[in-house]
Amino acid sequence: MIDITILAQLAEVSAGAGLAVLGAGIGLGLLVFGAAKGIGNIGANAVQASARQPEAAGQIFLQMIISAALIEGFTFFAIIVAGGLAEGFFAS
Repeated sequence: MIDITILAQLAEVSAGAGLAVLGAGIGLGLLVFGAAKGIGNIGANAVQASARQPEAAGQIFLQMIISAALIEGFTFFAIIVAGGLAEGFFAS
């Protein structure tokens, strides 16, 4: 579990930049976790499907790559949008 005091300390540290940066950071962490889980599920299911039907492995692999690329593209777009919403998130 996340300790409330840690979140309070993070809020104090980012008070100058606003809570938008803190929210964007937490949101980006969840976003990346979700994307990684989705791509992991795609890979696991593709391997399982290839084991069941080895003759269709090439087509399954192609569909897996396309699906993973779409998830990554959405993830990169969402990172840019979240960074833009929290003004100055990517600025040092």
